[in-house]
Amino acid sequence: MHIFEKNIKDLDLNIPDMATPVANYVPYKIFDKILYVSGQAPSKDNSLIYIGKVGEEISEEDGIKAAELCCINIIAALKSAINSDWKKLDGFIKLGGFVNCNTNFINHPKVINGASDLLVKIFGEQGKHTRFAVGSNSLPMNISVEIDAVIKLR
Repeated sequence: MHIFEKNIKDLDLNIPDMATPVANYVPYKIFDKILYVSGQAPSKDNSLIYIGKVGEEISEEDGIKAAELCCINIIAALKSAINSDWKKLDGFIKLGGFVNCNTNFINHPKVINGASDLLVKIFGEQGKHTRFAVGSNSLPMNISVEIDAVIKLR
């Protein structure tokens, strides 16, 4: 068992099959060994889990869980792109994190840490990345968090 699979198992996580896009785009694209993963929602089993503004309809703690779920869906896209061959992963380059919130909310980085922390727990040094974390007054289908990724492949 590859160390990443062991880490996923030890964290009691399930990496699902990649979700089907909800609009006219592809879930990921590989260009010159760079994997671009489209924005992922906090969805599980084809259902949106965390809906509403962080700090209003959902708590900051649930926002962090939403970011973790977005990250699990990013990993699902990665796993699909590399046909479950973890040796093809070089490392995560960048995450882009959007938090659905009002103008008074300021803890965007703390929310997106849900994804960043999970990547490091699973992939160690290869999971460390650059990122941005910003607030948005709305996100598609009123999801609470959306995250995209740029990943280097071997």
